[in-house]
Amino acid sequence: MIQRALVSVSDKTGLTSFVQQLVALGIEIISTGGTAKTLTAAGIPVRSIDDLTGFPEMMDGRVKTLHPKVHGGILAVRDNPEHMAAAQQHTIAMIDLVVVNLYPFETKPSIANIDIGGPAMVRSAAKNFKYVGVVVDPNDYQAVIQDLHTEHKLTDKTRHYLMQKAFAHTAYYDSMIADYMNTNRQFTEQLSFGYRKVADLRYGENPHQAAAWYRQPFIQETSLATADIIQGKQLSYNNIMDGDAALRLVAKFTEPACAIIKHTNPCGTAVANTITTAFERAYAADPQSAFGGIVALNRTCTLAIAEALTKIFVELVIAPDFEPAAITEFSKKAKVRILAVGPIQPTQASWHIRQVSGGLLVQQADTQLLTDQTLRTVTTAQPSPAQLRDLQFAWIVCQHVKSNAIVLAKNGVTLGVGAGQMSRIDSTNIALTKAGDQAVGAVVASDAFFPFRDSIDQLAQAGLAAIIQPGGSIKDAEVIAAANEHNLAMVFTGQRAFLH
Repeated sequence: MIQRALVSVSDKTGLTSFVQQLVALGIEIISTGGTAKTLTAAGIPVRSIDDLTGFPEMMDGRVKTLHPKVHGGILAVRDNPEHMAAAQQHTIAMIDLVVVNLYPFETKPSIANIDIGGPAMVRSAAKNFKYVGVVVDPNDYQAVIQDLHTEHKLTDKTRHYLMQKAFAHTAYYDSMIADYMNTNRQFTEQLSFGYRKVADLRYGENPHQAAAWYRQPFIQETSLATADIIQGKQLSYNNIMDGDAALRLVAKFTEPACAIIKHTNPCGTAVANTITTAFERAYAADPQSAFGGIVALNRTCTLAIAEALTKIFVELVIAPDFEPAAITEFSKKAKVRILAVGPIQPTQASWHIRQVSGGLLVQQADTQLLTDQTLRTVTTAQPSPAQLRDLQFAWIVCQHVKSNAIVLAKNGVTLGVGAGQMSRIDSTNIALTKAGDQAVGAVVASDAFFPFRDSIDQLAQAGLAAIIQPGGSIKDAEVIAAANEHNLAMVFTGQRAFLH
């Protein structure tokens, strides 16, 4: 039976209605600070926390609930005679329900918004959940009232659910603060991350796998998690994976750019003077693979692009925004997902995280861009200015292709992409097959060094004009000699671009 509730919340959604119902059930309300003022203003009788403790709130509210008469009332084991005798000796009243959510650090990160008393009360109540209910989410108010009306208590199932949610709430809160305070992005001995659910998904990579989508706090970069969904079916797990890959790629370019993604690999990427031209060239690069793909643009989606896309099958279109006429055009295919993500900026994420059996792998994100000063031409033949631009374009795309990666490009358009093969020669073969006769005069990017001259000979035979690669192989001299034999220009980046 709940006789006394302690209520102290930052999120006051639904608060007065909930507490009014508690009072109607004969439950005494103890409250603090702004919560007490809100309830009093609504005409709800409230006992102040300093009346309970006999000690005033002080230090701008930093010290108010950290008191034995609060935590003793929450933590006392009701069927332990020693606990109850101590409570009686020290006039500690039992607190049966704790309704607390924490200072809004997520929306207003600051030292002042690091909650101390709140997490302590939540954890105390969650630890003693057999006897004390704990509510941290206004969405759970109705379930609590329902139990109290029908069962005249909180059921064991409800208590356990609320306890688990409470520990998740404080864990997320502490992880969020620890992550925010790790300004140097150090690989600390203990590492934790807090994520908030965006949505439950229909399923994961396959229909038999359950899945959900979470976002990290303090998102400042362009993200699907903060996008405006204009139309279309619910995003799927694979949509999100591919959409994120597409967004990361087009964000690397300052000029109008389009990327079309399948299975996180770009099948067509292009830059141009206008976004419509960039789309047309990206689609023409590999229209067969573009079927059922994800289209990302780094400029406003035009009506011309929308008209083209409504004639083919695509899963998702991502752009900073959309011309009104383009939105009208897309409405003809209501199932196509249309996302406006706002101004697109290169990713600011400093960590790349992957789960492995038993743990995580954490690395610095690969956000490096090449400049003319970081490149080194190692062959007799020098790349022309146009070839140098294409080499840098191909390298950016190559950073977003699964290893082993080979990217052929010309005039700011990918011609052939070889991705995810076990040998570099296989990736080369795939890229050349995709490019066909267009390979003549094109450039090629490789995400890692060429271990043998075989790929160089093959690229020269197909008519390639210039190569960009990291270098660093013990066979570099042999590879450079092969390029010189074929009068190919070869540029070393000095950095690898593996993407596993």
